[in-house]
Amino acid sequence: MASLNQSIAMVGLTIMGGLSVSGCATEKYVNEHIAVVSQRVDALEAKVAQVDQATQAANQAAQAAGASAATANQKVDALTARVDSIEQTLAAKKKPRN
Repeated sequence: MASLNQSIAMVGLTIMGGLSVSGCATEKYVNEHIAVVSQRVDALEAKVAQVDQATQAANQAAQAAGASAATANQKVDALTARVDSIEQTLAAKKKPRN
């Protein structure tokens, strides 16, 4: 009877030991899955770098356009003053029709 109890205990311990070992991930399994995730991260980093470059180029273009618009506005303001003075001169020289 004692040997039967020992045999049952030994089988139980063997089964429990087998189940506890199978729950752990092997280093190879982890490395394979990390490699896949790492590739995805690398691809995303490359896309982010491209978007960053495009954003910087667009920002520089917008700043250049803003500077051009400011210069154009200054020129329009200067021309407006000249046109106003010419209109005043012509109005003063204009003779009535009657």
